[in-house]
Amino acid sequence: MRHLKAGRQLGRNAEHRLALMRNLTMALIQHERIITTVEKAKEVRPFVEKLITLAKKGTIHARRLALAKLGPMGHARPMAHEEDENKRDDRKIIKKLFDEIGPRFKDRPGGYTRIIKRHERRLGDGGRTAFLELLKEGEVKVRAKAPSAPAPVVTQPPAAAPPAPETPPAPAPETPPQAPPTA
Repeated sequence: MRHLKAGRQLGRNAEHRLALMRNLTMALIQHERIITTVEKAKEVRPFVEKLITLAKKGTIHARRLALAKLGPMGHARPMAHEEDENKRDDRKIIKKLFDEIGPRFKDRPGGYTRIIKRHERRLGDGGRTAFLELLKEGEVKVRAKAPSAPAPVVTQPPAAAPPAPETPPAPAPETPPQAPPTA
């Protein structure tokens, strides 16, 4: 039985899953949009959203808690493109999380990420893929609602139409005569 064992195992042990969550989170913070499998995206979403909630607080304690969640790689710099100086990004992940992403969502009560399923399957094993992305400034999540059926419209009959012929009422069924009561 799997009582109180929520979450997907993703074919990994606990340490490997934690490393996966940290790596996907840091990639999402760095690039703000990543491609991964649908299952991984659904699992990493709560992990990322809790970090963004900490970043909204902006306190030193929240910063330390976020560092503890991201582990020793939280201090790491994002991968730098050595050849192209324009693409080089020397900001740290935690700095970007607390200085840019946290203030972006200060008025939002939750729901900082979006999962968009892709029609393309993964090449090696045919796994379903999805985009996992952070929402932009002031952007709202739009849920696709099924269009409701239009309300029926009552039309008035034309005024020049002749009145419908009246039908005579149906005759009442005849009842047999009743015998007088005997005393």
